[in-house]
Amino acid sequence: MYPFKRAIMETNVMGVMSSYNDYDGIPVTGSYYFLTELLRNEYGFKGYVVSDSDAVAYLFSRHRVAETYKEAVRQSVAAGLNVRTTFNHPENFVKPLRELIKEGKLGMELIDKRVSDVLYVKFQEGLFDKPYKSEKLATKKVKTKANRAISLEASRQSLVLLKNENNILPLDKNRLKRVLVCGPTAKAESSSISRYGTLGIDVISGYEGIKSYLKGKVKVDYALGCELKDKNWPDSEVFDNELSSEEKSLMNKAVEKAKNSDVVFLFVGEDETCVGENLSRTSLELPGQQKKLLKALVETGKPVVVILINGHPLILNYGARKASAILEAWFPGEYGGTAIAKTLFGEYNPGGKLPVTIPRSVGQIPFNFPFKPYSQAGQAHDGPNGTGDSRVVTALYPFGYGLSYTSFEYSNLKIDNKLTTLDGEVKVTFTVKNTGKYKGDAVPQLYIHDNVSSVITYDWQLRGFDRIELNPGESKDVSFTVKSEHLHIIDRKMNYVTEIGTFKLAIGESSEDI
Repeated sequence: MYPFKRAIMETNVMGVMSSYNDYDGIPVTGSYYFLTELLRNEYGFKGYVVSDSDAVAYLFSRHRVAETYKEAVRQSVAAGLNVRTTFNHPENFVKPLRELIKEGKLGMELIDKRVSDVLYVKFQEGLFDKPYKSEKLATKKVKTKANRAISLEASRQSLVLLKNENNILPLDKNRLKRVLVCGPTAKAESSSISRYGTLGIDVISGYEGIKSYLKGKVKVDYALGCELKDKNWPDSEVFDNELSSEEKSLMNKAVEKAKNSDVVFLFVGEDETCVGENLSRTSLELPGQQKKLLKALVETGKPVVVILINGHPLILNYGARKASAILEAWFPGEYGGTAIAKTLFGEYNPGGKLPVTIPRSVGQIPFNFPFKPYSQAGQAHDGPNGTGDSRVVTALYPFGYGLSYTSFEYSNLKIDNKLTTLDGEVKVTFTVKNTGKYKGDAVPQLYIHDNVSSVITYDWQLRGFDRIELNPGESKDVSFTVKSEHLHIIDRKMNYVTEIGTFKLAIGESSEDI
């Protein structure tokens, strides 16, 4: 709950959604502990709680902790729910509530409290003074030049460079004659929007971005290579199928074009049909025949730069060993293609860092950061059980990881400690210097380790990060502040406390480079 606790207590957030899931057998949407004791009484939340779409009905229909739908309504409102959202008529919520009040199963005092929470937010937002917004203002403020610049910058900053063998990137377009843009996500557009995203925008795909950037300078070929998913998917996640004649034809065309190119930009990954709400996957490998396409292109001997368009952290063991470079673009947004092209050719220097750990196999899951001591460690090699390794325990790419076209040096670490278990703070300061040839973003990260505690705590925890742009040779001082609550643990009596003891602080560029 730590991220929720921080966000709710340190901001003026006015809306919280109750989730579908249960905790220890009690559905969150019917939990007085989560929706009232924790959220309001402990965290000080003053806004309203809205249900995830059918979370109220699920107390009856799926969790089966309510004998009737009406009883599910009673449990959710008694727990702390203010607003039910779903795609049917409001009477399906209001009518059961009226019946429950008449039957004496819900008191008017409770209903008044739930309504007043909603009215509080509406008064705070000024909706009773000025309930309608000007539609004319929308046309002036949406997609302004400044807003488009922010969108492009967001696409740029989200890119994470995972591999750059022999510093093949950035490429010099003046040394290229012909390139191939290939793969099932090269022309992807809809996945950059998603069903919950902005509508009515013109997404720039990776292919369009590269073609526009190289226009008049370099010949840009295109080949699909393979469909994003094969016809047997998702069964092909667990049983490998031979290439069909059509798939062989698509792949052969891509290979022939690759042989005549100076470099191959291979766009692989997922789209909105295999990642998103209700779209968990069996495997985190590339869907369909994409891995075979990658292998076929690598075997041409041409440099292959892989650009990942995806929502899940994808397992790309073959690419990590055999591709020339890997750029993680996620679902890159409206201007993703522009940001990708400018990054590949050095106008932008990627500075993004992984917010997740990427495993080498789904067999490692749960595989995450932070983790508890030795939960993701190796195996005994000596003694009666020391028969050698039986599993892969290292990450493909660790939390906080990301390469740059330049290099950074850290120095002058100073720690000013005025911290007690109740107040005060530790101020950590240091200098970061760009020691390379390119302007770039450094992302220094602060990690904390509790040496000894009354309960098991995570091995290392991220407790601060910054992103600073530095020109070649430029230095900047960075500071982080650690307060007592940043060292909180939940003790054996389930209370948040900061215990007396010693802690290690570490500065670095990823969770494994500190």
